[in-house]
Amino acid sequence: MKKLILGLLLSASLVSCNNESAKREQLVNDNVKFYGHVWDVAIVEGRVNILDTAYSADVVLHTVPEVKGAANAKAYYANYVTGFTEREFIIKDIFGQGNKVTKYWQFKGTHTGDFFGIPATGKKVDVIGCTIATIVDGKITDEIDFFDNLEFFRQLGLMPR
Repeated sequence: MKKLILGLLLSASLVSCNNESAKREQLVNDNVKFYGHVWDVAIVEGRVNILDTAYSADVVLHTVPEVKGAANAKAYYANYVTGFTEREFIIKDIFGQGNKVTKYWQFKGTHTGDFFGIPATGKKVDVIGCTIATIVDGKITDEIDFFDNLEFFRQLGLMPR
């Protein structure tokens, strides 16, 4: 009888662990799909209003200077939409673990409008980078981008080669 009860308890705990594991894996998959979709809509389609619902109210973008709050984060990315035409935002790879999503990306465009106060140069840019984001309860709460700003400014013609 003890062996039967022990066997049942062991089976129940294994099923419970498998269910939790499957839930965690599904959450990661949902976050990856959500995050890829947000940037396709915001940058490629130029519909930055998606960020109104994608960001948490207190989101932090770890840039220089740091950007805090959903409205400021949306305004930050709106510069890419107003500053560049022929925009391509290519997600080369994207994966998640826990509540983190990492995307390896490439951004291409032609600088035809105001970009953070920089008047149009007419230059084409092609940069690659990586972003690590935290997603909690279906909202982006934190992002940090890594890319070569010097090369980006060189391509804009703002820095010597």
